[in-house]
Amino acid sequence: MPEYTYLIVGGGMAAEAALRGIREIDTAGTVGMVSDEPHPPYNRPPLSKGLWKDRTVDEIWRRADDLAAELHLRRRIVALDLERSEATDEQGEVYRFKKLLLATGCTPRRLPFGQEDILYYRTLEDYYRLRSQAEHGERFAVIGGGFIGSEIAAALVMNGKSVSMLFPEAGIGGRLFPPELARFLVDFYRGKGVDVRPGEGVVGLERRGQELRLHLQSGETLMVEGVIAGIGVSPNSELAAQAGLRTEDGIVVDELGQTSAPGVYAAGDVARFYNPALGSWLRVEHEDHANTHGRLVGRNMAAAHDPYHHLPFFYSDLFELGYEAVGILDSRLQTMSDWKDPFRQGVVYYLEAGRVRGVLLWNTWGKVEEARALIAEPGPFRPQDLRGRIG
Repeated sequence: MPEYTYLIVGGGMAAEAALRGIREIDTAGTVGMVSDEPHPPYNRPPLSKGLWKDRTVDEIWRRADDLAAELHLRRRIVALDLERSEATDEQGEVYRFKKLLLATGCTPRRLPFGQEDILYYRTLEDYYRLRSQAEHGERFAVIGGGFIGSEIAAALVMNGKSVSMLFPEAGIGGRLFPPELARFLVDFYRGKGVDVRPGEGVVGLERRGQELRLHLQSGETLMVEGVIAGIGVSPNSELAAQAGLRTEDGIVVDELGQTSAPGVYAAGDVARFYNPALGSWLRVEHEDHANTHGRLVGRNMAAAHDPYHHLPFFYSDLFELGYEAVGILDSRLQTMSDWKDPFRQGVVYYLEAGRVRGVLLWNTWGKVEEARALIAEPGPFRPQDLRGRIG
């Protein structure tokens, strides 16, 4: 029976960052990492960005070999006994621990049809599968106009593929961006050759040999050779809930990353934490949070006492356009767009009750700290007060 000072459940970016955090404080304690992936930790953003341009798979590895951890790959923890400090995987192997980290991440939401014919893009194995499909196929459908959908559609088109993009909203990024920006992106993507179909749903799929027939809500049928869906994710908090930990759209943690049980921590996508600058509870699914939260929680497992007050940022590349964003981006909030060049470069502010809740830095770089500072200010702000504030 393996026994560790620290047991990490999960093998993603937050898990590897936590391992590094542990080793900053404790170089002697034993660490085990149990991951259901076949690969050691790697960076996820290149899967939908750099690997479709000029980066190689060799560049994505997190290189944790020198951190003295035992990796148990292709294993999934299915039960926790917190009283006995034991975790059991699907093969019946039991792992004992003194402290436990749950960095279990998220699982893509799935459509009620299509089964294995739809690729829910998230892992390196998904990248390998889509790259193989792209080597043999020419026509693809992307279901979803959000973060993953917009990046994958751009990646495939830049690699010479024919892409249809289908989503229920009126514009690309319709849940994040102001309506006029989301509509601009529809025209922008069409100008790049993407068959963009806003307001369109998919109601069924059937395979005909090497082709896939998508049945659309409008009654039309679309024939393609690959289907990728990005329709959101759900936090993998079932294991925590079964163990009696507090869960609410993720695993609830305090400012140190500790759950409702002593000695049990959670980090990354699955963790729900309180952010003082926003005065609200968040769960964040992006790289900056995985790296920063993971490292801090690892340090705290090893007896540091570092509160997590960081406000994460996220970013995306959409052909030659790109952005960084901080805080809450919700198109239902009041917005004020301060454009230097309409829809090409500028800043969008998201307001609620006179406070800035989020900042979108559209083709505007190096301003993340200014955005964080503005969100921390109590205001009140009127939209006109923000013109020229960041630029």
